[in-house]
Amino acid sequence: MNLPPIINQISQTLQSKNAKAIVVGGSVRDYFLDLPIKDYDVEVFGLDCIEELEEILSDYGDVNLVGKSFGVLKFTHDGEEYDFSFPRKEEKVSSGHRGFDVCVDGDMDFREASRRRDFTINAMGYDVHSQTFIDPYKAKEAMRDRVLEHIDDKTFVEDPLRVYRAVQFCARFDYQLSPKTFDLCYQMVLDGMLDELPKERVYIEWQKLLLKSSNPSIGFELMRELGILRYFPELQAIIDIPQSPKWHPEGDVWIHTMMCVDEMVGLLDKGEKENLMYMFAILCHDLGKATSTTIEADGRIRAIDHEYQGIEPTKKLLYRLTDEHDFINSILPLVEHHLKPSQFYQAKARDKAIRKLATKVNITQLIKVAKADFLGRTTDEALDGIYHAEEWLENRAKNLKVEEKPLDNLLQGRDLISLGLTPSPLFKKILNEVYELQIDGVLEDRDSALAWVESRVELYFSTLT
Repeated sequence: MNLPPIINQISQTLQSKNAKAIVVGGSVRDYFLDLPIKDYDVEVFGLDCIEELEEILSDYGDVNLVGKSFGVLKFTHDGEEYDFSFPRKEEKVSSGHRGFDVCVDGDMDFREASRRRDFTINAMGYDVHSQTFIDPYKAKEAMRDRVLEHIDDKTFVEDPLRVYRAVQFCARFDYQLSPKTFDLCYQMVLDGMLDELPKERVYIEWQKLLLKSSNPSIGFELMRELGILRYFPELQAIIDIPQSPKWHPEGDVWIHTMMCVDEMVGLLDKGEKENLMYMFAILCHDLGKATSTTIEADGRIRAIDHEYQGIEPTKKLLYRLTDEHDFINSILPLVEHHLKPSQFYQAKARDKAIRKLATKVNITQLIKVAKADFLGRTTDEALDGIYHAEEWLENRAKNLKVEEKPLDNLLQGRDLISLGLTPSPLFKKILNEVYELQIDGVLEDRDSALAWVESRVELYFSTLT
């Protein structure tokens, strides 16, 4: 295992004091999964006290003591941060993720120290000095079998967040939850143990599920099987909601949504926040079908106005996870208008309609959501993988210069003043009328807009000043 040189240097110093450095946690797991390693956590065995570790680390870089009471030191060297810690036990003493008593003990052996971890895949270690891997709970066997299993019943249930971690790990690594771990998680959900979790912690696990999984549907299906969707009734409500087999031969709204979520992963190419926006938009795009779906006398299944009825359940779902109002508001227009690209393409919409759409939603973003919606089904057209509405609307919007934002106003208040008009409440009315004519394509430049206002001045004002 290739390590940053600084870890090897510190390991040598520790060896001289009859202590050892063992790399632990996600970095060892990701080594075996052939994934990029971003963070290195090092557990130090054999020292008498954490102050001794603090002194050693201080010779090599800066030490942050914020986690010292929990046996953790944040160490920075050449701009990179590492966690160095003492082996410890944790005992649940009260509710919440801070409700633990921590017992730090430098003489603890690795097997006992790693018992507090959640899953076997996260309980391996790498002895820096001997360059050997330590696997006390047979994690490599579980990885070979692609199974996620917990270590200890007692320690696992002490943090209910581990149920969500099980969900996102299974989705990220395409693992099965072991029967014993499944039963334990199921019972934790049944017992209401997830009630105590603050939304902020749950949201972090959702982000990992949505942004780090090739097939997030694996995680959502596991949520459904474990009963976690009781906490997200907006999602639970779309299970078994029928759809027209003509447009959705794949099945109900839940099945379609899961297919769409997986399709969206392949379309992501932006920063983390924007990618998360896309994932939530496609997850929520058909929530309105839970209340709008009807079966006609002739057997036709319809969901009229589901895109509009989906706005409220989308808000409710997202506010269960986060209070980021601006982020949530960025998602709502994508849900409300997700049908427009396909509808506009079929109707060969006029320029006016496209310009008007741009005042309500970012068209480039909307196309991506609509494409995932189109691909997330089993119609012949979707299976071909070509979304013709994408290129058509992209080109039209670019030609109209509204692909990323609406048209800029041709006039502002100062332009009306330049015509000799005195500022008044009528300014807003005039500017709105000019903008509507821009959208209609009647006014295309500033001069024509000024001429139009000037020709109608007397309709607005009895005298010029």
